[in-house]
Amino acid sequence: MAIEAKADAAAGAARRIRLGMVGGGEGAFIGGVHRFAARLDDQYALVAGALASSADKPMRTGLALGLAEDRIYTDFAPMATAEAARVNGIEAVAIVTPNHMHAPVAEAFLKAGIHVICDKPLATSSKDAKRLHALALKHDLLFAVTYNYTGYPMVRQARQMVREALLGDIRVVQVEYAQDWLTDDIEQSGQKQAGWRTDPAKAGLGGCIGDIGTHAYQLADYVTGIAVTEVLAELTAFVPGRRLDDNAHVMLRYANGARGTVWASQVAPGNENNLRLRIYGSKGGLEWRQEQPNQLLWSPFDQATQVISRGTGAAGVDAARVTRIPSGHPEGYLEAFATLYSEIGHAIRSRRPKGPKLETAVQFPTVVDGVKGVAFVEAVVSSSVKGGRWVKLPS
Repeated sequence: MAIEAKADAAAGAARRIRLGMVGGGEGAFIGGVHRFAARLDDQYALVAGALASSADKPMRTGLALGLAEDRIYTDFAPMATAEAARVNGIEAVAIVTPNHMHAPVAEAFLKAGIHVICDKPLATSSKDAKRLHALALKHDLLFAVTYNYTGYPMVRQARQMVREALLGDIRVVQVEYAQDWLTDDIEQSGQKQAGWRTDPAKAGLGGCIGDIGTHAYQLADYVTGIAVTEVLAELTAFVPGRRLDDNAHVMLRYANGARGTVWASQVAPGNENNLRLRIYGSKGGLEWRQEQPNQLLWSPFDQATQVISRGTGAAGVDAARVTRIPSGHPEGYLEAFATLYSEIGHAIRSRRPKGPKLETAVQFPTVVDGVKGVAFVEAVVSSSVKGGRWVKLPS
């Protein structure tokens, strides 16, 4: 009997995580990305969802994804209540709605005792973000925020090199995220993704800065591990009639005395998803680009620049741990997103009865990172409104 009990416990720990989703219906790009990421390493099974807000789309979308009819919901609140009451209810929910719905959806599932995986930004105000943090702590629940670029092996390589002080004292941090898809006022044509991202009621205070600027800021924060203390910003809406910024220039002051910049733009023709990070220290510099994600440029001071490739012996243990395939076979955006889901999956399994101990190497952005991201957006907007004054970030 003892052997059988151990076998049952092992089977329970290995069982796929029952995942629900709110948002991500027909025509929603990011919902499909989350579903693919969750499936890639075979750790999750999507079993329930409130996938759209219209009358007919939830059932049609849910059936197309193979969900049972009784687990296809038209609203997130009944879903949270019903799934919490089921013996086989969801263990975690992925929230892939427009920004203004992140907080109410997350709150409902936290109160129902269900782990949360939320797209960024965490909320549209620090007040809501802090409330979600408090709820997660109160209910002892896992709350992950999908700043997915932290899943790239070479980003983790850069982080490891900074932690090992190979760059020496960090002096300069430059990060940019440039796109061109909002160069015209496509929101006026009914384009869904542009529509809500340029609507303050749905996107929040920031447009470009909240959509991709938070990714840039969090990437630099993740790799350097150094707190930003103050920001000075100018936000611009170049497209006539646009209600939120489509370009942002931000100067950063770091706690260790380093200086940095964030440039985020969605009106930069020739840029598709050009996320780029450069870090310079007293002993050397690093450069990484999302459009060439399998390589990291390492420039020791007074030496030739070296290329560190994912999947090779030059990469360290942090990169190797999340590398799936040999070098020369590129890993990209979807795989990086899947890395986060796998890391989150390890953490969820560790919370199960008799679940495995969580490895210390497991890492993913949490609600704490989400709170920091919202505070950053608010500080940037405040600085810009004040005509470009230095604004302190919460410590």
